[in-house]
Amino acid sequence: MPITRRSFLRQSTLATSALGFPAVLRSANPNSKLQVASIGANGMAFTDIKNIGAHPAVKYVGFCDIDSTRFDKADADFPGVPHFADFREMLAQLGDTVDAVSVGTPDHMHAWAAMSAMRAGKHVYCQKPLAHTVWEARQMRLLAEKTGVTTQMGNQIHSAIEYRLGTRLIREGAIGKVKEVHSWVAVTGNERNRLLQPPPPEKVPAHVNWDLWIGAAPMRDYSFSYHPFVWRDWQDFGGGALGDFGCHILDPVFTALDLNAPLTVRAENSGINDEIWPTNQTIEYVFPGNDRIAGDTLKVTWTDGGLRPDRKIAKMPDNLELPRSGSVFIGEEGNLVLAHVGGPRMYPLEKFQGFKYPKEEGRSHWHVWVDACLAGEKTSDGFHYAGPLAETVQLGNVATRLARGVMDPRIHREDTPRLIEWDAENLRIPNLPEAEKLLTKTYRPGWELAPA
Repeated sequence: MPITRRSFLRQSTLATSALGFPAVLRSANPNSKLQVASIGANGMAFTDIKNIGAHPAVKYVGFCDIDSTRFDKADADFPGVPHFADFREMLAQLGDTVDAVSVGTPDHMHAWAAMSAMRAGKHVYCQKPLAHTVWEARQMRLLAEKTGVTTQMGNQIHSAIEYRLGTRLIREGAIGKVKEVHSWVAVTGNERNRLLQPPPPEKVPAHVNWDLWIGAAPMRDYSFSYHPFVWRDWQDFGGGALGDFGCHILDPVFTALDLNAPLTVRAENSGINDEIWPTNQTIEYVFPGNDRIAGDTLKVTWTDGGLRPDRKIAKMPDNLELPRSGSVFIGEEGNLVLAHVGGPRMYPLEKFQGFKYPKEEGRSHWHVWVDACLAGEKTSDGFHYAGPLAETVQLGNVATRLARGVMDPRIHREDTPRLIEWDAENLRIPNLPEAEKLLTKTYRPGWELAPA
């Protein structure tokens, strides 16, 4: 019998009801190994497959991809694993032989795949930016809490020595309390194709299940400008430069400074329409203060597409430049530059001459998750943490879609950027209630996403 959305959800609901959510977080794995299924088989999904599979306690039981030509790498490293095109069919057929799921689809299907797995009682590793919208990120966090499964976001540098050392230095007070942060990435929001409007339709290749690729997004004709990679530029599928790198580069900012949700967000950009993300943008977040922050609030400024702060704010020597991508933390007692990906450096040099950097160790982000699954524990990058980080990233994209700038004369231009006042507890924008529709999206009929 074919798997439909309704039948899949009914089976998932019965499975979770039978298990009882608190029982999912278990100290002993019922199978001899952690049996993992991957939703996505190439690109970043294969990177996850390879690294998760390097753990000696992992056994793969299913690979899923809508493109039948994209299993070659996974098959070479892990031969004999069954193939699927529809993850709902995979989860339903494999049942209890699956303990955990890795999600490496385009962003617009992250929440659907991850929440389906959690509802079936599976641990979940999900690629950044975790979800496609603010609302989806919130639902993923709530469902993880409700089910008790072990979760982790795929921003792997969270566990790398560079970010661990940088956040440790800030948390241990090496530069004092932090007054301001600037974060940036070199890539543009639309650098992969630079199209302003959808491309002409192309014939769907025989090896691509286009209906399953579109999934929850509004249906549109196939084009190579979407699959296999350039989907990230399009608002229906990805999050542009911020969606691609925000959960990487803002991760040490959140970790070092115990951030959760901003108070306000404001954005400006080079121009945006209803299809494509802007070439570059500036987003100003204001967060409430805490014991690690100098003052009642903290401003975090994000830029991309070649924009970055003036190197002078870091008080670096004249012969040094800021990295192409990274963050600079302005502290009361000095500044810290943390490259993406690179070791932290503190300035001015004369202030930190003779400073002994502490020893720190990097970890395999993927193996941290596997070990936690086996032990029935949380990770530091579980959805309890990754959810608010992803919400903040996607709230920046909401502000961008409200911001001034024009790339197409047919698109209305706002005279001034609009400030978002954010009520995180209630998922509301009190000063701009008409903007709340951008916190979520329109789901294709039959692919509506049930809340947690």
